[in-house]
Amino acid sequence: MTLKKHDKFLTDIFTEGSSLPLIDQFYSLQGEGYHTGKAAYFVRVGGCDIGCQWCDEKITWSPSIHKAISIKEIITKTIESGSNSLVMTGGEPCIYNLEPITSLAHENKIETYLETSGAYPITGKWNWICVSPKPQEGALEENLRNADELKIIIFDDNDIKWAEECAQKVTPNCRLYLQPEWSRHKEKIPEIVEYIKKNPKWKISIQAHKFMKIP
Repeated sequence: MTLKKHDKFLTDIFTEGSSLPLIDQFYSLQGEGYHTGKAAYFVRVGGCDIGCQWCDEKITWSPSIHKAISIKEIITKTIESGSNSLVMTGGEPCIYNLEPITSLAHENKIETYLETSGAYPITGKWNWICVSPKPQEGALEENLRNADELKIIIFDDNDIKWAEECAQKVTPNCRLYLQPEWSRHKEKIPEIVEYIKKNPKWKISIQAHKFMKIP
């Protein structure tokens, strides 16, 4: 099931951005990319139509099975956790209007971090934008230009080429990461290490939270 074909009408419920279809929310450490090790409050929303073949979270694809939670409740939970950082992830959070939740977060002195495929226009004000485009859908060029971080998942042999194509579209200040797809990390880490040694503009992201067995 994909959002475009079956569930697009459901996004109308969230047009105002006062609530979002919540999969999970929790306080943990960032396990990927530039901010690995940083404490943050994570909000995972439902709804994604990218359809990655290796996706191990297909529960995120349809928003219809997830309860709508008000952004006020989300920000309250973030404050109660003691965190001053909010990470929006999914699913694909950018299918929704994120202006209200980022505004409310900033009103409460909470920094905002976005994890997106880049396939949809980005709304809201963000302290950090991580774009992780997928070959089957791609990312909007505007989103790539605005990315603070480019993170490419390496699943098969064509993904390195895809990573280099995407890297041509970001700014010189964008941080570049290659991340092995988790089910193949033992196989792919050595390949990525050797590639980065020859192409040191890249760094490796290894999903440290999974090694630590934390959310």
